[in-house]
Amino acid sequence: MWPLGHLGAVSDKGTAVIELENVAYSYGGGELLADVSLALSPGSFHFLTGPSGSGKTTLLKLCYGALVPTAGQVRLFGQERRTMERDDIAMIRRRIGVVHQDCQFLDHLSVSENIALPLAVSGRDLLAEDANLRELTGWVGLKERANALPPELSGGERQRAALARAVIMSPDVVLADEPTGNVDWEMSQRLLRLLIELNRMGKTILIATHDLALIRAAKSHVQARVLRIASRKLQLAGADL
Repeated sequence: MWPLGHLGAVSDKGTAVIELENVAYSYGGGELLADVSLALSPGSFHFLTGPSGSGKTTLLKLCYGALVPTAGQVRLFGQERRTMERDDIAMIRRRIGVVHQDCQFLDHLSVSENIALPLAVSGRDLLAEDANLRELTGWVGLKERANALPPELSGGERQRAALARAVIMSPDVVLADEPTGNVDWEMSQRLLRLLIELNRMGKTILIATHDLALIRAAKSHVQARVLRIASRKLQLAGADL
């Protein structure tokens, strides 16, 4: 298992790392989200469910600053999104790891090099990080594929590489959009265990998923809140999952 001891703990205890207050978001003349309020506290674990097209990906994009709300406020580590400049967003994004549903990689770089990209962009010493990189690559089951190019990967392998890339910088928050959508049950459990381990170290986790079996499996190992988007609103899901 990938040793996570090198990852730092969340430092800003006692305040929400990401906060949405009465947020609405409209696109193309239609309202996707309305009156959404959410506070992700340090070390919390949340699942986000809802039917396809309900706005799960949009909500995640609001949470990492890629979108500005039509109404209401989004605060990222205490900063109001509307007041943030491009450099502010770039700095905040070092603290938020994102696993996108449509994993994008640089096809001319190997899997290992793609996973290490956030380290390179931030100016970290890649040689010093090499052992952690190799262990993380192995933990997500890609040790034998480390030198492969992205076009050679299956959908599940791309998903695993995307998760590794999202956590390589030891972010305070991990936002994952259907992170187990293209992997089998055994690998989805393995990726879930990694996310739970990160959470036990104080990381804030928010996973958007339609996989209710995954949520049930997680709830036996971690105290997780389950949120559901329905009719453009955010609700706390019941115990019937």
